[in-house]
Amino acid sequence: MMASPDRNEITPEPLYLNRRNFIRAGVFAGSAAVTGLIYRAYRPDTIAPLPEETPRAFGELAKRPEFQAAEAPNSFEDITNYNNFYEFSTSKTAVAREAQALKTDPWSVEVGGLVEFPRTLSLQDILNFPQEERIYRFRCVEAWSMVIPWVGFPLAALLEQVKPTSEAKYVAFETAYDRSVMQSSFSAGIDFPYVEGLRLDEALHPLTLLATGLYGRPMPKQNGAPIRLVVPWKYGFKSIKSIVRITLTDKEPPTTWNIAAPREYGFYSNVNPNVDHPRWSQKRERRIGEITMRETLMFNGYEKEVADLYRGMDLEKFY
Repeated sequence: MMASPDRNEITPEPLYLNRRNFIRAGVFAGSAAVTGLIYRAYRPDTIAPLPEETPRAFGELAKRPEFQAAEAPNSFEDITNYNNFYEFSTSKTAVAREAQALKTDPWSVEVGGLVEFPRTLSLQDILNFPQEERIYRFRCVEAWSMVIPWVGFPLAALLEQVKPTSEAKYVAFETAYDRSVMQSSFSAGIDFPYVEGLRLDEALHPLTLLATGLYGRPMPKQNGAPIRLVVPWKYGFKSIKSIVRITLTDKEPPTTWNIAAPREYGFYSNVNPNVDHPRWSQKRERRIGEITMRETLMFNGYEKEVADLYRGMDLEKFY
């Protein structure tokens, strides 16, 4: 198994200061948190090896204070070996191994719909956006969490280039789906390709990130290479991986987990300790690597930044 990246090549950890695995067949949320503890305690040899050589793709990265969570990040090993990516496996610790079959070069992202300037971006086009490092809390709907040092750029920067029309109200996203290396919808228990969506104002919010890497390195395949969405105030399944299509639309787009279980997963899926999942509490979470539970924060700790987006909304109804 590959060791964590050389700490000389990434922002040193001391300087950081500080679900949804629930197929309709049913797996208990508590098991996800327990699995996280087991993973950290035993570090099984079945954890997938990462590529021997992972080139550093980024030079000096901007680190704006407002986007740096005041908490120590999880280790590179934790972040890259405990993942939900149903296209490859429903086992969190198997994803890293199975996802190595994903072909990420060449890659393109089609951006269209209600925009003035539709375009198709190559991987190099994506990397040409100014990249920055952002340390965000990440909260899974299964009641576990991490802190992750992402690399990427604001989704707003891309949307400004294509210029949404006045009719555009939502942004729809679609994940790559390659049956030659990914499992079937029947095996996973959800429909593929995986789809997600945001309101346009959510997509344009400064916190909303298109991530191309983590810990200063290119995005590992199991984490959603080569480009994924990160919306830190929402449950993790909203942060769609391996994006191939972004479409501006005037209608609320379908989303995979809402299709699979509409009573359990709403369109908004904001982190909210006051609104429980129908089958488990969202009041507390287990940080991967910790033994005790911690209180879940409203909007995952980003209430000051995003609460105005939902002013006047019934957050129990629009969950």
